[in-house]
Amino acid sequence: MSTTTDVTYNEKNGHFYVSVDGNEEAKMTFVFAGPDTIIIDHTEVNEAFNGKGFGKFMFEKAVEFAREKSLKVIPLCPFAKKMFDRTPEAADVLK
Repeated sequence: MSTTTDVTYNEKNGHFYVSVDGNEEAKMTFVFAGPDTIIIDHTEVNEAFNGKGFGKFMFEKAVEFAREKSLKVIPLCPFAKKMFDRTPEAADVLK
């Protein structure tokens, strides 16, 4: 099983995703709220992959992305909010 985690985006929105054998099996969507802020608004994982850590992988990718691009994150998605609450070392990107 080949698994990759990456991001695709444009100037308005995008998503982090986990791909398994070429199929997108998990997604965390975001929208830009100005030039330096993103809002994470939804996270979903294909039922067959629940409990495999895909949500955590995407959260880590989101934090990495925010740091690389000097962005702040507003977690409207309940999953993303929970992950920020559980991950104090990611507070530097929280708005």
